[in-house]
Amino acid sequence: MAADDGAPDAKDGGKQLLHLVFGGTLTKLDKVQFDDLSKLDIVGIYPNYAAAYDAWKDAAQRSVDDAHMRYFIVHLHRLLDPEAA
Repeated sequence: MAADDGAPDAKDGGKQLLHLVFGGTLTKLDKVQFDDLSKLDIVGIYPNYAAAYDAWKDAAQRSVDDAHMRYFIVHLHRLLDPEAA
């Protein structure tokens, strides 16, 4: 049985493909180096890429007027299980 967002339900044997969405103010536009790590915006952890993308898009649109503010999607499932295909 799938969750409401279309993601597999781990309780039913489906695989969770966890994704982290976070952002912060960059020191320079051409580098991924954050100005202040204590001020990172942790948007959340999501069960699939589609849900993470929606959260990323929402956060990025809220900060569209700040050129130094960037949001990212991290594929946590790849870090947790690097040998998986």
